Amino acid sequence: MEQLQAKMSSPGFWDNQERAQAVVSQLSTIKAIVEPIQGLHREVGDLQELLELADGDPDEMMQLEQELVALKGKCQKMELQGLLSRQHDSKNCFFSIHAGAGGTESCDWAKMLLRMFCRYFETYKYKYEELDVVAGEEAGLRSVTVRVTGPFAFGKLSCEVGVHRLVRISPFDSQGRRHTTFAAVDCIPEFDEDIAVEVDDDDLRVDFYRASGAGGQHVNKVSSAVRITHLPTGIVVQCQNERSQHKNRAQAMKVLKGRLYMLEQQKRDAMLANLYGEKGQIAWGNQIRSYVLQPYQMVKDHRTDWQTGDVDAVLDGEIEPFIEAYLRYRAKQDRSGKGQSSDVGLER
Repeated sequence: MEQLQAKMSSPGFWDNQERAQAVVSQLSTIKAIVEPIQGLHREVGDLQELLELADGDPDEMMQLEQELVALKGKCQKMELQGLLSRQHDSKNCFFSIHAGAGGTESCDWAKMLLRMFCRYFETYKYKYEELDVVAGEEAGLRSVTVRVTGPFAFGKLSCEVGVHRLVRISPFDSQGRRHTTFAAVDCIPEFDEDIAVEVDDDDLRVDFYRASGAGGQHVNKVSSAVRITHLPTGIVVQCQNERSQHKNRAQAMKVLKGRLYMLEQQKRDAMLANLYGEKGQIAWGNQIRSYVLQPYQMVKDHRTDWQTGDVDAVLDGEIEPFIEAYLRYRAKQDRSGKGQSSDVGLER
């Protein structure tokens, strides 16, 4: 940590903004690990001193007992942090949501999920920016890709990868019938420029087009948005967030390299094929979590069996209990030899 801090104070550190931001991100990740541990050590020492000074006084002992319970909770949080130890868990990530079968209903569900996750990002101080948005024909979103930065962004959000199922009375059904719809969440880590993935320019088709939506005259009148197709695999990535073709292409290439890297990881781990079913369909039977609004209210994770009846709180971003439950479930699976790598992404 001291070496990184020294590097940040060296002359010319900010000359290369991208490299500087990578160092800052690395330092933030290390601080997120080290500082809470140091804080726990201090609190334990303080409690030991207070225990000696209390000398068995009932009122003081009751107060110390309350502080001990709070300290135990912090220790459990640190234990959870230790579960984020896989290869890419500490990295930033590209987080995507894709509407499934169901037309307008599924597009609306994708938009609801985006709101849920954005609330989660804000609560846990993750920074995020939309890189590409494809609106639904009538409402909602067909797909959206967001870059999320912060300590262990990939480690936590990879727990949400999979198909999310919604059951509700559809606001788009004039007869007020109950509908079941699906949307899929994908997450890949953001790799540094030196990632060991070779991409032949001859394998790429690069298209430029005008960005849609808000962004001012430049974004909407100049063909600055970039779509890159990797011909051998059929992977398509696009970015329209930046004002220049150069920046959008650079960001899109990062996403493409990440997807190609994860594809290779998937090939080496056949168990990953089960994550979305044989065909990876965003439909019935592949869901990791159900959100039921009618005829009763419940959110249940089908991997861990963690559930809650407070649907409104979950849709407002309170998904940390589900993430914690899955991290513990995954660690248990790993210990029993049944685990599957968290280094996964939904192949589109």
